[in-house]
Amino acid sequence: MAEADGAPVLDLEIDQGVARLWLNRPARRNAFDAAMVAQLTALLGQLGGRDSVRVIVVGGRGAAFCAGADLDWMVEQGGRSQAGNLEDAQRLAQMFAALDACPKPTIARVHGACFGGGVGLVATCDIALAATSARFSLSEARAGLLPATIGPYVLRAIGHREASRYMLTGGVFDGAEAARIGLVHEPVADTSLDAAVDRSVAALLACGPRAQRETKRLLRDLAGRPIDAAVRADTAARIADARASAEGREGLQAMLEKRTPRWPPDAGGEGA
Repeated sequence: MAEADGAPVLDLEIDQGVARLWLNRPARRNAFDAAMVAQLTALLGQLGGRDSVRVIVVGGRGAAFCAGADLDWMVEQGGRSQAGNLEDAQRLAQMFAALDACPKPTIARVHGACFGGGVGLVATCDIALAATSARFSLSEARAGLLPATIGPYVLRAIGHREASRYMLTGGVFDGAEAARIGLVHEPVADTSLDAAVDRSVAALLACGPRAQRETKRLLRDLAGRPIDAAVRADTAARIADARASAEGREGLQAMLEKRTPRWPPDAGGEGA
């Protein structure tokens, strides 16, 4: 689906294993509506299942990363029934879940405004890099709303204390503060943002795709679990499987021979 001017709401570029996924509603500061939510959810599922895609970079066209949910769309949803509102909110929650569960490494490239649900997109990416001039806000309370569907991801990223401060006040903060509280990994000068993204892309491409997929699964499975006998057995089994895999054997041999690994195809990457 496209905007009224015919432009697609998402712009996808794929080159040498890197999918650059651009939110493309610049006139609305890339605020998402029903069409963008549906398309982003579907596209993330498709990219996650492509062996040819190694890394996904999420960015925004125009002057902003993402201003959150489109206000006109939110007003429209507010006029619907409780059941209709719930159905719509569940689709929104699924979009964030699709990005969080994507088996490919993901990078958020953040510039300009990053408000509300835009912060949720950042918190669900594996790596987040932001221009120091970027402006962030968990602004839902200012509109009488809750940062509900993004809440689990933001809380995981910045912790309860910082979440309390910014969710309750809706205060605006910059890229340096976003890094201090853990929302982004690195604040960089505006002119250096793309170079910083490219460095992270290069680092990700140097690693084994199966190892990255299984590491993402490992992180999800270990979250909040005590380090007990079951965890020790599980993690031992995982490293044993990794060492015996074609990718593990190639990676170790490449290290011994001091050469670049020739990674085999990542069979079974879909649905991780």
